[in-house]
Amino acid sequence: MPARIATLTAELRSDSAAVAVATPRLSWTVASDDPGWIQQWAELRRGDEVRRIDGRASVLADWPFAPLAAGERAHVEVRAASTKGTVTPWSSPLQVWAAFAAEWTARPIALADPRGIAQPALLRREFTVGAGLARATLHWTALGVVDLVLDGAPVGDAVMTPGWTSYRERLVYETADVTDILAAGPHALGALLAGGWYTEGYQVLTAPKRFYGDQPRFAGQLVLEYADGSREVVATDPSWRAAAGPILSSGVYDGEHVDARLTPHGWDRSGFDDSAWAPAVVTGEPLRGLEARDAPPVRRTGSRTAQSVTRTPSGRILLDFGQNLVGRLRLRVSGAAGTTITVRHAEVLQDGELALRPLKSAKATDSFTLAGDGVEEFEPRFTFHGFRYADIDGWPGEFDADAVEAVILGSDLERTGWFSSSDDLLNRLHENVVWTERGNYLAVPQDCPQRDERLGWTGDTQLFAPTAQFLFDTHAFLRSWLRDLRIEQDRLGGVVPLFAPDVLPDFADRGPMAAWGDAIAIVPDVLARSSGDRELLAEFYPGMRAWLEVVLAEADDEGLWTSGRQLGDWLDPNAPPNAPSRTRTDSDVVATAYLARTAQLTADIAETLGEDADAARFAAAAASARLAFTDAFVTPSGRMMCDTQTAYAVAIAFDLIEDAELRRLVGDRLAFAVRRDGHHIATGLVGTAVLMQALTAAGHLDTAERLLFQTESPSWLYPVTVGATTVWERWDGLREDGSLNPGAMISFNHVAFGAVAEWLHTTVAGLEPDEPGYRRIRIAPTPLRRLSHAQARHLTPYGHASAGWERATDGVRVFAEVPPNTTAVVALPDGRRTEVGSGTHEWLCPEAPASDPAPVDLESSMADLADDPAAYRAFHAALAAQPNRFLAAGVRANALYTPGRSIRDALIFADDAALAAVSAALATTHPNPGGTP
Repeated sequence: MPARIATLTAELRSDSAAVAVATPRLSWTVASDDPGWIQQWAELRRGDEVRRIDGRASVLADWPFAPLAAGERAHVEVRAASTKGTVTPWSSPLQVWAAFAAEWTARPIALADPRGIAQPALLRREFTVGAGLARATLHWTALGVVDLVLDGAPVGDAVMTPGWTSYRERLVYETADVTDILAAGPHALGALLAGGWYTEGYQVLTAPKRFYGDQPRFAGQLVLEYADGSREVVATDPSWRAAAGPILSSGVYDGEHVDARLTPHGWDRSGFDDSAWAPAVVTGEPLRGLEARDAPPVRRTGSRTAQSVTRTPSGRILLDFGQNLVGRLRLRVSGAAGTTITVRHAEVLQDGELALRPLKSAKATDSFTLAGDGVEEFEPRFTFHGFRYADIDGWPGEFDADAVEAVILGSDLERTGWFSSSDDLLNRLHENVVWTERGNYLAVPQDCPQRDERLGWTGDTQLFAPTAQFLFDTHAFLRSWLRDLRIEQDRLGGVVPLFAPDVLPDFADRGPMAAWGDAIAIVPDVLARSSGDRELLAEFYPGMRAWLEVVLAEADDEGLWTSGRQLGDWLDPNAPPNAPSRTRTDSDVVATAYLARTAQLTADIAETLGEDADAARFAAAAASARLAFTDAFVTPSGRMMCDTQTAYAVAIAFDLIEDAELRRLVGDRLAFAVRRDGHHIATGLVGTAVLMQALTAAGHLDTAERLLFQTESPSWLYPVTVGATTVWERWDGLREDGSLNPGAMISFNHVAFGAVAEWLHTTVAGLEPDEPGYRRIRIAPTPLRRLSHAQARHLTPYGHASAGWERATDGVRVFAEVPPNTTAVVALPDGRRTEVGSGTHEWLCPEAPASDPAPVDLESSMADLADDPAAYRAFHAALAAQPNRFLAAGVRANALYTPGRSIRDALIFADDAALAAVSAALATTHPNPGGTP
């Protein structure tokens, strides 16, 4: 296939031609069968104007033309030449639309006499379009959430617009080209307005409190431009009419209640008699911080029908959608006027009824009162719920399951990453992570989508960010959130709050907290590594520096951070259910570890940006913190003050131990801790995110594999075995007997523990960037014993890349796809290293040493036994069969699963017959079929 331009985008946005800046950066990908295709030059064309770019730059190339004016459209094409002299044809034109307003004349308006707090409203304005209309552009926003209708038809397909930002300082506005809709003559523009996040009462261990305001407001302007050069603006002002409509109440947490009998039919069309309506009232000061949208909006991204319909013991209709999802129900129903249908939502069941305790105070209830006008359709407009199950009360007549569907909502992010393997449980775990991100990345990166929280927690976001950016394109989405985080940080003098937008300052602003505040450095770095966006680093570098200055002021002269309140390794499974901060890992360990990590990261970014003085100072601070960490928390034998999985994991994963031998000892102790804990997860949010990477880096892949495939709680796969379809907040949120964890916080859709998917992508399949933006790719697959194949695929800024492996009769076949204009460094399981260009590649390797361990026998170490599931099972089964019952109990109670202790040593009290039985049992387990004890 001759080389051709496959894609051309502006600001890495494949979902829209609209841009929010006058000089959007351009990116293109090439499709070619020519191996090793590298770009020598490219030309960009706009009309008769052509600009040449020498070199490989094809991602986020600077706009080479005159800046775009507000509303201007430009058609851009690109072609590229390879180092071998071939030139692609010109690409299809990309229409770039400057979807930002030249000026705002619209004033925020609201219902003049609301009947209650957060009163939803209808707002309307009629206008006339003259002859010769050349262009009509609609801009709108809200302090709240709004749906626009023009002549009875919805404007666009986004929902919950304009989303959620730090409203007082930053407000996103939407833009639509409505030229084709408007003929000369009368028209009507209508707005359905509700409070959404603006009027919500927020709480985390506190009483609900409205942070922003009590009533929603709307602002919009329609700019009409005529062929003769004249211009007219229809903007929100007191000439608009307002009334309460059929939505009685609406809230993010509690749900929406609609009385269809109150719908004023025809209100959104011209000619409607609105004489009974009141003039809208202009409220408050002019809007501040207006920004054109530059990230994907919330949309309906899919739907599901019920997998089963039954009755609850209390008699309600119970629908199971087979998947924990985020969205709401759409009903089609007919019945007598005044009939009220009530819908409740929950993630799990208890005794056949919805389990509502995990929702805390959120009611998650919608209701619809029929108008009696034949078949009526109801879908809430301004709320969403996290649920797998819904129950319905009040349905008129016989229930029709086909009349109900679950509508899935989320920020409309492009899917970019996939993983598959030979293990069904592992594949389901990965799919659970995908669904968890899909549901929680809605307007902001939420921690959970169902209870009375749903906040943009900084800790959860930074821990999950590498996985999030692999699975979906979160570049624009998280950049938008980071801008709110910077606003909140500036308000706090450099301290990063626990969540953004920061709507609970009395709760969240309690001084700097490690791992949570570090999001301001880690998340931009993740986005830049995946996209190659250097400007993003520059934008958020002041925030990184400000955060680090705060942290260094908290630390002592040696670099230990032991002051202030910390959340530490939040949600350690060994902590009491209602005290998740009482972790076994001391918070000083976590805080100092993050200080060292973020100081080094910020130093590296400062060097990239040419901030040489900062780079030197922060690198010195990182080195000092690493030394202080080792001196304070690590003994010469490699044992740490906190003998926990998390303590050892952060020491290894953050590269805090500079002495190679001491690092080896710390790594060995990490593996011991995992074995000691029965190959169960014993880490909270911080430790879980890096545990598998640390075990791998320490050379304990077998221990990591055994931990991954553990199916007893706490483990990644236990929830999968009991039917989980998303990632849980607690490992045992739903216990084996079907009861709920007694803790107050038991979300069944929570992003943080899904961070393990990053290890599946980068280690098991072996695919990750080696240079920012995947300009150079690293391919280093790791065949696991329990798998026969695994593969990851990712849509990079240069095109699709993939890596994987499968077992064959003569070894392990490794395969990779490298997109044009990139190269890849390859580390094969047999130790070979090579570098390749674009194209498809394949290598045959002998069975990897890590995949083919030596047989376990009496002279093997107890560590080898612990890491070999089949041998472990056979060993304990043989002991259980011995007449001496105390032998098995003694070994279970006292065995130390360390490399230096042999199985024979552990059986010091066994007689010859028992030793022979154990030896014979172990001999049956090689080759190893895998499994978990």
